[in-house]
Amino acid sequence: MNPGHERRTTRILADTVAAQEGEFITLDALLAPLHARAFGCLLLLLAIPNFIPAPLGIGGIMGSMIIVLGLQMLIGMEQPWMPRRLRFRPLRCTSVRKFLDRTLPVLQRLERMCKPRLQSLTDRPVSIVTGLFLTLLGILLALPIPFTNYLFGVFMLAYAIALIERDGALLIGLWVLSVAVFVLAAIFSSVVLDAMAKMF
Repeated sequence: MNPGHERRTTRILADTVAAQEGEFITLDALLAPLHARAFGCLLLLLAIPNFIPAPLGIGGIMGSMIIVLGLQMLIGMEQPWMPRRLRFRPLRCTSVRKFLDRTLPVLQRLERMCKPRLQSLTDRPVSIVTGLFLTLLGILLALPIPFTNYLFGVFMLAYAIALIERDGALLIGLWVLSVAVFVLAAIFSSVVLDAMAKMF
């Protein structure tokens, strides 16, 4: 893998924050250097809170935002749409740096598996498959299922890196794993519902 490309993927967000003058940076400014890969980079940012101690219900918030992102890919949008209020909301630079530092080891492990392959799978119309899976994963993340935030966070990071690196081979693997997760979630839900029915 080209070392420059690896650095561009793992550090470009941190470099953007470091170059920011002042205490705050907006999401719009953070994503500006990555406009060609905005879906992957925005997904990366949405995955990060799953790896840090956060208030109860953060999964519901992040899951809802990932659902919106997945639906935008599903209908074929080339760039993610965000409300102006969200795009220009100030983020504290120190907090963003901490988030990125915490997830950097996971990102670097994922990157070692990635390179541009089967790139047509990251483009329309095939990208609607990724949009569908992200929408369904967002729904699962939004549900109050205990101890799943980290697991789904890893999934989101992997999807983000695959989109940023234009790695269609990794996407195929993620599609297969996503189907397995959905099947297990359906089985688990069925068991829980049966148990509840017997209790009441």
